Amino acid sequence: MTKASIQPSNLREKAQILSASEIERTLVRLAHEIVEKNNGVANLGLVGIMRRGVPLAQRLAKILGRIEKTAVPVGTLDITLYRDDLSTVGHRPEVKTSTMEFDIQDKNIILVDDVLYTGRTARAALDALFAHGRPRRIQLCALIDRGHRELPIEAGFVGRTIHTATNQFIELKLQETDGSDKVLLMERVGEGQ
Repeated sequence: MTKASIQPSNLREKAQILSASEIERTLVRLAHEIVEKNNGVANLGLVGIMRRGVPLAQRLAKILGRIEKTAVPVGTLDITLYRDDLSTVGHRPEVKTSTMEFDIQDKNIILVDDVLYTGRTARAALDALFAHGRPRRIQLCALIDRGHRELPIEAGFVGRTIHTATNQFIELKLQETDGSDKVLLMERVGEGQ
């Protein structure tokens, strides 16, 4: 069940996983790992998966720029039409033309997402990315990995691994989209509990 299909009144906050400063420190650590595993940022591009992966990719690019003293391009990826679970994610998607902000051909691409869960978003992102070209290498970066994989997909860069029960969800709030930075563990209540 996706977060979109759950009524907000059925959710309660169980715990705050990361504060604003912890998110920032985690992104700095991830940026250093990206530099280390890629021998710098030459030929590197970040692609944020809409919605919250985009501001995370932009933040990572700024940190990488400070570390390596060079700009790292950032692209935006809308995976709506590439999902294999469209019938379960709500209303019919609006078809939009999709463009990439930079040429991904032969680049080392870091796909950036907020929460890695079943792996279906990452799979759809790969399909969407290949519609824009053929990167040399693709790596996945997730701020939170909550497990429960349905597909054999793992992130090369993980901010934090949080083991969750099936009635729990991770909710990421970012300044750019929500007005504050925090990661919350939410729990579905009611429904026979």
